[in-house]
Amino acid sequence: MRLPVLLCVLVSLCAAPGPVAGADRSCSDLRQFYTGKGFTSERVPQTEISGEHLRMCPQGPTCCTSTMEEDLAGLSTKETEGLIREAGRSLQAVFNGLHRSFDMYFTELHGRSERSLQEVLSPLGPLYSQNSRLYGDLYTDLRQYYRGSALNLDENLSEFWSRLLERTFKASAPTDVSLSEDYLECVAKQQETLRPFGDVPRDMKAKVIRAFVTARSFVQGLLVSADVVRKVSQVSLSPECERALMKLLYCPHCRGVASAKPCSSYCANVMKGCLANQADLNPEWQNLIDTMIQVASSFSTEPSLDVVLSSIPVRIYEAVHYLQENMDAFTAKVYQTCGMPGEPGTGSPTPHEQKKKSGSLTASEYKPSPTAGLRLEMQVSDLSSKLREMRQYWIQLSLALCGKLAPGGNSQDKCWNGITKARYLPEVMGDGLANQINNPEVELDITKPDMTIRQQIMQLKIMSNRLKNALDGNDVDFQDASDDISGSGSGMCVGGQCPRSRPGLYAYSPDNNRVRGAAAFQTGFCKQKLIVFFILLRLHMS
Repeated sequence: MRLPVLLCVLVSLCAAPGPVAGADRSCSDLRQFYTGKGFTSERVPQTEISGEHLRMCPQGPTCCTSTMEEDLAGLSTKETEGLIREAGRSLQAVFNGLHRSFDMYFTELHGRSERSLQEVLSPLGPLYSQNSRLYGDLYTDLRQYYRGSALNLDENLSEFWSRLLERTFKASAPTDVSLSEDYLECVAKQQETLRPFGDVPRDMKAKVIRAFVTARSFVQGLLVSADVVRKVSQVSLSPECERALMKLLYCPHCRGVASAKPCSSYCANVMKGCLANQADLNPEWQNLIDTMIQVASSFSTEPSLDVVLSSIPVRIYEAVHYLQENMDAFTAKVYQTCGMPGEPGTGSPTPHEQKKKSGSLTASEYKPSPTAGLRLEMQVSDLSSKLREMRQYWIQLSLALCGKLAPGGNSQDKCWNGITKARYLPEVMGDGLANQINNPEVELDITKPDMTIRQQIMQLKIMSNRLKNALDGNDVDFQDASDDISGSGSGMCVGGQCPRSRPGLYAYSPDNNRVRGAAAFQTGFCKQKLIVFFILLRLHMS
């Protein structure tokens, strides 16, 4: 009779829910935390509840309801996205600062060169005073090109020298000779073949084009970089990331271990998963930064940027002076090609004797002031050093966010590992989408990259190509129609085969049973008791 009674007692003990450790624990601390985040205290239970309803946090005794879990999950995402945008704004500010600094420097160089026109070219007399608009238009074209106008510098400079040749030839002709527009047009066409200005136009064109193409491409590179940062920093985090962030940041509060800071490696895996697409910017981002540094360094390469811009008036004077000294020979060749100008009966015109300026300047003699050279060195040094600091931005962002979201989690044995307060065992994943296939914290489909970010990767590539061509003096607008931005060529697939499933998602089992604790242990323990009891009962009956 005693055995059946004992059996009933054991069965009732095993069937009834065991006492939840800390079931009467107050939720006042969580209530204070929850309301401090802007939520209403009415949603917080007075004491801990069982926790079977939790979907993101490990199940177990908790003060968080389903609604609270959703609220805190949304908050974790909002706060993280806010930090990403804040970091992006800081980086944008650096790029914008570099743009303002360089733009101010380059604009001052350009303005100083234009202001020196009168001083340098005044010895030309009427040839300068009567054609000041021609020189001014050259600087206007250069300024507009630098600002982004669709001008062809090569054509504009050729046109300038052709018009200058017309004016110089006309000014040198006797006053009684009439030169028609058609005749002057024929004279202008001799610019390339007869080289009336010597080597100056060709040499100056190559240097000016290279200076302005690199300067314009450089400021475009700064603006494109800032715009890429702005757009990428506004990309929303995925639902998978939201769950991982909730588990990382606020599940410790729901589990009653708010004092436990997330393990550093645990936080790293969450952030590397959440920012996997952003990290894929890194190769093209570094390529662009390296190219911009190379372009910045080219500004101080001889002939340096300040020398090229400042010497434009000197080179123009040098060219006109060369033509004036060789006007007789040039005029004779023009007559052979274009025929004799003037009205009937004027005879062969005799070139007007030009005043020669002794000791005229040449490009090789011209040097900017030591102060100008020092300022250029400082400008290049500042640009290069600040650009280098941004080189690792997209792969350092995850660790930087962990430093703000989960500081102080370096205690490897007493930190929050997503399950409990203990060591975090999985290895830290690499950077980029392809490396997240086994991320234990954030489940991602690596075959579906974020298209907004892929488009920005393409913008980085286009800008890098433009800058590399600028170093050779070529200004080419590249089209991205031939480039696939679908993500299929991003190195995520091997042999044309892309994995569709996630083998071995967890490096170790997340084992939520460990945190269900007493309930799981109690069930197994009761099963063992019943087996032992039935064995004893059978032995007794036998």
